[in-house]
Amino acid sequence: MFTGFPVEGLAFLRAIKRNNRREWFQPRKHIFDHHVKAPMVELVDALNSRLARFAAPHMNDPKRAIYRFYRDTRFSADKSPYKDHIAAIFPRRGHEKHVSAGFYFGVSHEGVEVAGGVYMPGPTELLAIRTWLAANHKSFRKATRGPEKLMGKLQGTALQRVPKGFAADHPAADLLKMKQWYFHKTLDASLASTPKLVPELTKLFRAMLPVVKLLNTPLRPARARAAFDEKVFAVPD
Repeated sequence: MFTGFPVEGLAFLRAIKRNNRREWFQPRKHIFDHHVKAPMVELVDALNSRLARFAAPHMNDPKRAIYRFYRDTRFSADKSPYKDHIAAIFPRRGHEKHVSAGFYFGVSHEGVEVAGGVYMPGPTELLAIRTWLAANHKSFRKATRGPEKLMGKLQGTALQRVPKGFAADHPAADLLKMKQWYFHKTLDASLASTPKLVPELTKLFRAMLPVVKLLNTPLRPARARAAFDEKVFAVPD
């Protein structure tokens, strides 16, 4: 049962931002394991139990949901080996986690980031979503009204012009220009240390679900890839 991240865990996340070095992390790895990673697993499990009630296809095994704490520095000028936050993602079952629509949250000592939508669609997914939006923009805009009350306006980087293949004066021109479609909000850091984080994340996930569902409508499930262990999360759609 998730009761909140302990003081030691949030202090660790604050400290590693100033001490992002292997020689600092290794002697303190046990702090990360017990006070950051362990409660994160409990939090994902708690969210899975809530998702089972209204968005079962987005349940995700903690082993797959939680991002690695180690940064991929191969193509980055910043060679800091660790992140200063811990995060998890809940894609739809059978879909690739970044190119399809899903839910995300990340915890740091500065706040709790919450997001939902499509963040990194590939060329195939971009075209599929834009084509769907061109024909269904009215129902999509209607679906965004609910989450906008809690999360603010739909976000995402956009092109300067309507992409080729779509009319420049299309009534959904603003949506077609977008390369990402997602909601994002940062909650107060104090919430991370309390059990209230679970119902708050649940409320925001539930609010974003209609938009997440619509964005996944034109996308094909990934072949030969299970989003989670069916033996553990055998819940029908």
